[in-house]
Amino acid sequence: MRASLAFVLILSLTACAEFPELDAALTSEMKAAGYPALAPTSELEALQTPPQATATTAASANARVAALRARAARLSGSVVSGSDRARMRAGVSLPAQEG
Repeated sequence: MRASLAFVLILSLTACAEFPELDAALTSEMKAAGYPALAPTSELEALQTPPQATATTAASANARVAALRARAARLSGSVVSGSDRARMRAGVSLPAQEG
């Protein structure tokens, strides 16, 4: 509880920080400028052109798919080779069972 309270206190103190570099970057015209006009979303959607797939886009997507499949095939093999696995098994001795 104390840690979260300290975290909130430190976080709230950072909100009071001043950034003179940012304040100096504002010109008097910027400070006097009004807010931009809001446009209805229907107008914005009308201005946007839908993405179009081209032959180049399809070719690059197919090349990427092939590269990813080849990478998956390389990664699907065993991590430890057969000779290393045999060497590790030979180096492990199980404790003798009492009884």
